[in-house]
Amino acid sequence: MRSKRLKKFIRLLAPALFWLGLWVFAARLVGQPLLLPGPKLVLSTLWGLMGTAAFWRHAAATLWRVVSGALWGILAGVVLGAATHTSRALDVLLSPAIRVIRAAPVVSFILLILLWAGSDKVPVIISAMMVMPVVWENLRAGLASPGRELLEMARSYDMGPLRRARFIYLPAALPYLKSGILSSLGLAWKSGVAAEVLCTPRRAMGTQIFYAKLYLETPALFSWTLTVVVLSLIIEGLIRFALRKKTGGGENEA
Repeated sequence: MRSKRLKKFIRLLAPALFWLGLWVFAARLVGQPLLLPGPKLVLSTLWGLMGTAAFWRHAAATLWRVVSGALWGILAGVVLGAATHTSRALDVLLSPAIRVIRAAPVVSFILLILLWAGSDKVPVIISAMMVMPVVWENLRAGLASPGRELLEMARSYDMGPLRRARFIYLPAALPYLKSGILSSLGLAWKSGVAAEVLCTPRRAMGTQIFYAKLYLETPALFSWTLTVVVLSLIIEGLIRFALRKKTGGGENEA
């Protein structure tokens, strides 16, 4: 048992040490912290930022925007996925628009929504818009997964719509929905922080990334980026754990 845990730990640690060593080597090779600061300089800069109240205010504001946007996107994806699966007319009407949202450049939506909404609201809307199509598509795939034979058997046993939804569609759709939620979280963070960089709300990690770039503070730029990555991994890990506990088993990726 201990050997298995040790092997798992080594598998997790080895890639991290490899990329950290590559970072150190590249930073020394470049020799210019303005172009590529080393891990030690970035971590010391991050430690200094963490000692300020402003750091936590910026982090909390971004966390709130991204998480709330992701939740709205998940809700919209579930509602639209169920609606377009159930109604052929809604599918014909809404599916092209949802696919356009998924395919269009996120920066176009950021600049357009900035004309209509305040800078604090744009990251929330953008995060929701990027999450919704992924959840929508995965849920539709899950709802379409039960075979025709199973549905015909349900009709032969005179199962009503609610019982079919509970015992056939819901178990089939849950693994796909879980996969869609986990896949979309990274998009929520990327798009939400990108919106903050362009909209520069008063309190936001994206705003600090923009100012770090503007004033050529490369270690601060790396530090804020590292903070975004760590927060993203923490939130994804918590949601992964919650989904695993909720469904009572490991992940079944669609």
